[in-house]
Amino acid sequence: MKLNTLKPADGARKDRVRVGRGIGSGLGKTAGRGHKGSFARSGKGKIKAGFEGGQMPMYKRLPKVGFRSKIKNDTAEVMLYKLDMLEAGEIDFAALRAAKLVPANAKQAKVVKKGEVGKKFVLKGLLATAGAKAAIEAAGGSVTE
Repeated sequence: MKLNTLKPADGARKDRVRVGRGIGSGLGKTAGRGHKGSFARSGKGKIKAGFEGGQMPMYKRLPKVGFRSKIKNDTAEVMLYKLDMLEAGEIDFAALRAAKLVPANAKQAKVVKKGEVGKKFVLKGLLATAGAKAAIEAAGGSVTE
């Protein structure tokens, strides 16, 4: 094999279609773009997704279903096993923020049961799932919301 004899396999490279090169090519005159309209112009052939020619689009005609909580993004989740790392016997939102367990944009926190808890502590002003509450109370602590 020599470098000057290398070439791609047959059919691997197709010649590009040369439009607008005369009537005999089959793609002369309008070059396959038809007559007039936005698709015939250069740079104007895009239609945004969901556009239906001015008719009210499907995504606006259909009813919106379900509930999207506006406060969902304001609530930070704190895992139960991470509370064991804190030294305080009484844990509130300020203590979680000081320990960097909740992000700066959070307005409230919810304790979620993940892992085990070994210490006894009191949760004040925090939300907690039923499983997390049961685990805290089983360890001798309490939850006051």
